Amino acid sequence: MAGEQYEVLVVEDDVDTAQYVRTVLSRRGGMSVTVVHDPVSALAEVAQRTFDAVVTDIQMPGMSGLELLVELRSRAPGVPVAVMTAFASVDYAVEALRRDADEFLVKPLAAAVLLERVTALAAEGRRRATVSSGAVVLAVGAHPDDVEIGIGATLASHRAAGDTVVVLTMSGGAVGGDADARRREALAASAVIGARLFLHDFPDTRMAQADGLIEVVERTVADVAPTICYTHSRNDRHQDHRAVHEAVAVATRQVPSLACFQSPSGTIDYRPDRFVPVDGFLDAKLEMLAAFASQAHRDYMAPDVVRATARYWSRFGAGAYAEPLETVRAATAVGGTGRAAAPAARAQQHDDGVVA
Repeated sequence: MAGEQYEVLVVEDDVDTAQYVRTVLSRRGGMSVTVVHDPVSALAEVAQRTFDAVVTDIQMPGMSGLELLVELRSRAPGVPVAVMTAFASVDYAVEALRRDADEFLVKPLAAAVLLERVTALAAEGRRRATVSSGAVVLAVGAHPDDVEIGIGATLASHRAAGDTVVVLTMSGGAVGGDADARRREALAASAVIGARLFLHDFPDTRMAQADGLIEVVERTVADVAPTICYTHSRNDRHQDHRAVHEAVAVATRQVPSLACFQSPSGTIDYRPDRFVPVDGFLDAKLEMLAAFASQAHRDYMAPDVVRATARYWSRFGAGAYAEPLETVRAATAVGGTGRAAAPAARAQQHDDGVVA
């Protein structure tokens, strides 16, 4: 496939501009260019064919290029998207970047610049399509249900993208209920998305005084070699959450990416800077949380609260629902890029988990 010409989709309602972009990319760049004049037609093309890159105008009838970008991220994850506009607005640029555009181009476009930028995007798209991410995701929580509450939908999106997901829970949560029951619930929750579960017995509510937290996380890191790690924030009222955060921060120092999820006990100092779109994965999160029957009486476990919380955070990101993260370091992308699986498809991902 490396020797084949790049496939590029151009979405532009102005006929003259569309023809100009097509001519530059096809004649000078040797690319195969498909031109459509509205976002609906673009989505139809993406549903039928694979493209190495998409170039879209912003202002179009029916749906803007920025709205199209959100749809493309869901329907064609991994395909680089460049947005272009005749209005060199800072607001447009910020919004495009907020919605994860790969490139922001201002018209009129010099042929050399257009060709250079789109060639780079198409090459990146080809690379993404031919190289599996192979991401291994490690999510570390203090108690059963901590990880699922914080980033259950994000983990579901990782699994849909083909990533390996490992959940490391540091205690059985005996203070919050029967430890054996909570172990079974944790296994059932992990099975919803086919995650591996490692469950330990550090003393609930007394982890700050316990020895060995760092060593357990270090051993898990050595065993599974994660590329992305999620854990509690330091900005949390619960002493166990803070202790786990400190242990993970030390034990994952060689892991490329580390980000912190929000807990119900998070303080007003929790300052997320990343909002992972989880449209299509919230039902999987609710199914995971439903496994924790012993905790169903807690307000923050109620489905309407979970949905409302994700809806609130989406105002800072893209899509209808989002989960917030505080980025500690991000050498690789956080958040999955998979498409939502139907319940039957998710069932095929289930495994029995692994209890340490």
